[in-house]
Order: sequence, then C-alpha cells, then structure tokens
Amino acid sequence: MAEPMRAEPRRFTYADYASWPEHERWELIDGVPYDMSPSPIQVHQEIGGEVYRQFANFLLDHPCRVYTAPFDVRLPRPGESSLTTSTVVQPDVLVVCDPEKLDGKSVVGAPTLVVEVTSPATAGKDLREKRAAYERAGVPEYWVISPTDKTVQVYTLDERGRYGAPAVYTADDSLPVGVLPELQIDLARVFADR
Repeated sequence: MAEPMRAEPRRFTYADYASWPEHERWELIDGVPYDMSPSPIQVHQEIGGEVYRQFANFLLDHPCRVYTAPFDVRLPRPGESSLTTSTVVQPDVLVVCDPEKLDGKSVVGAPTLVVEVTSPATAGKDLREKRAAYERAGVPEYWVISPTDKTVQVYTLDERGRYGAPAVYTADDSLPVGVLPELQIDLARVFADR
C-alpha cells in the first residue's frame, strides 16, 4: 500500500512578505518566516549602534553606504526575481558598495558586509540559517557579534565562494575590515561597559 503524500509546508516569497503588516518585523529564509519580536535589548542596540557609528564616520566621503535594521536585504537564488525571492533578511548593520543593488527601499543581492549581533534567541539562526544564506548569496564578509562573550566571528568568502573557519576577535582587538582595508573597528569601544 502506498504511503499517503504529505503536504509540503507553505513557502513564502518577498511578494507575500511585502503584504504583511508594517508594524510587525519578520525575516524570510528559504521561504520560512521568522518573527523578529520582541525588539532587541539595550546592549544589542548599543553594540550595533557603535559598530554603525564607526562605519558611518569612516564612510562620510566614500561611495559605500552603511545601513541598520530594519532595512530589507533580498537575496534571490538563481531563477528567483526580486519579487519571488524566498529570502529577505534585516541584518543589524550592513555595508553596500554597489549602488546598483539599492532600489530605494531595500538591497537586492549580496551586501558587501553584513553584521549580526546575537541574542540568546537568535544565535542559532545567525550561525546556521543566516550564515548559509549569506554564503549562498556571496556576501564577502559576515560578522557575528556575541555581546555575552564579547567576541566577533568574522567569516570571509574563500576562492570557492565558501566561508571557512571564522577569525575570532575579542574586546582587546582592533578588527580589520577586509572589504575596506583602510578601516579598523575599535572593539574596546564596541564592548565598552556592556
């Protein structure tokens, strides 16, 4: 006797995502929605804000731009359009050096650099699902900041388009930005009194 067919779970696209209520924050990874509430806690905001400040100060007269969440990043797979993409994320901080990827309300394609500040609720998703999505999309540099450990894991794409083992930096380090070689992030300031 044949096994009954099981229905595949519904996969959502950017078109679905764009129709959801604006006061709710969601991410979509491979068609699976992730609720982003509640809002990040104070230390998360302070760390993300300091990282943003250091990038923004450096980029004042530079063609690259830095953004903070909520700002949609659509990561279409081959064969997906910007409307049918099944991955839409809102990184805590992101740098975009290709103005062609900005459409006025989001980024379409891989940003130059992405930063995620983890919380106990998001650490697994940041290190698994989001890391895989960023690697697949070709994000050259991906940072995962742990407020608890006061560490930053830096993933960079290798010649095969894969992330290897991360370089790990602590509050005692200056973090060199691979995609902006003239910039170093002062991690003592990022983690100060947090």
